[in-house]
Amino acid sequence: MTIPTNSQEPLHTDLPTEVHENPVIMNKRWRLMLGSDASNISLDEKDIALDQSLEALYGVKNQQGGLQGSAPRVSKWLGDIRKYFPSSIVQVMQKDALERLGLKQMLLEPEMLRTVEANIHLVSTLLSLNRVMPAKTKETARIVVRKVVDELEKKLANPLRQAINGSLNRAANNYRPRHNEINWLKTIRANLKHYQADYQTIIPEQRIGFARKSQSLKDIVLCIDQSGSMAPSVVYASIFAAVLATIRAVTTQVVVFDTEVIDLTHLLYDPVDVLFGTQLGGGTDIDKALAYCQTLITRPNDTIFVIISDLYEGGNAKQMLARAKTIVDSGVQMVCLLALDDQGAPSYDRRHAAYFSSIGIPTFACTPDLFPDLMASALKKQDLAAWAADEDITVIN
Repeated sequence: MTIPTNSQEPLHTDLPTEVHENPVIMNKRWRLMLGSDASNISLDEKDIALDQSLEALYGVKNQQGGLQGSAPRVSKWLGDIRKYFPSSIVQVMQKDALERLGLKQMLLEPEMLRTVEANIHLVSTLLSLNRVMPAKTKETARIVVRKVVDELEKKLANPLRQAINGSLNRAANNYRPRHNEINWLKTIRANLKHYQADYQTIIPEQRIGFARKSQSLKDIVLCIDQSGSMAPSVVYASIFAAVLATIRAVTTQVVVFDTEVIDLTHLLYDPVDVLFGTQLGGGTDIDKALAYCQTLITRPNDTIFVIISDLYEGGNAKQMLARAKTIVDSGVQMVCLLALDDQGAPSYDRRHAAYFSSIGIPTFACTPDLFPDLMASALKKQDLAAWAADEDITVIN
């Protein structure tokens, strides 16, 4: 048996931190680490319960069984791990249970869903089950998804708004600015020739201001691959799309695709509605998605087109690559994110990624915390390959 190790938080037991001098406590720890293989080491009642919760998931003999019994048994196990472990480890164990023990069925019961620890991996799983959920479960699932989305939005929204507004408000000049829109640095520079020595001041005959937020300076199109491997990217991209839709200085459109293309722009008022409008899994037809997005582009030179995809094409790959080049040649600033998630290490089609890069499409994976800066740099028409290199992001060549 192996205890999850991707968290530095200690187990919630009564064991003290400094135990290297206490052989009894050291024996207990070895017993919990080794599981039933070290059954000669005795445990107290609490440690036995903790050991059983680990054994049910990570015990070698139980990898094909363990928790598939009745729903009450699953519910008890979920309750146990929440009692014995911190939230970060509970999330890891839940994810492992879904993968190792095939417990996705338990999420179709609202009673089970209420007991799990909400995180982005759980949201991804729920979205993949969206089409098979009974109505009573879907209501509970929306509550769980809403909780995660609200937490992520609080974390991500302000940086994105600040980055976008900051770049756009300086991307164009406003020669009839209101007082609070004046760009004092540019105004002073433009009027230095009107300096009045006697009064030691500048007469601002020409005022220069930042562009007004009510103006739509740029169009942003997000094209999101909703194949199963892209699940976390779909969650983050949907939240970012909803935030972008609140910024009046840009127009935002969001399209998701597998073998079909769905325009979810009308749902951008609520990222949860966007997420439940997706259908994770299935095949991929990138060419069809690019063809649809071409119809949305009316101002090529003022459009940023972000495709979020691992570029595994199930449709006409040759035509897809040719269409991507056509979009770039029209003047659109196109970016390909191979993933938009916390891992930043995706699996992707290397040939297609290399071709995208060769025709001037910056192609790389991006973590959510860097997405606001990415968009700000794109809006300023900076070299995104250079930006990515500065952020230690591997750019496909």
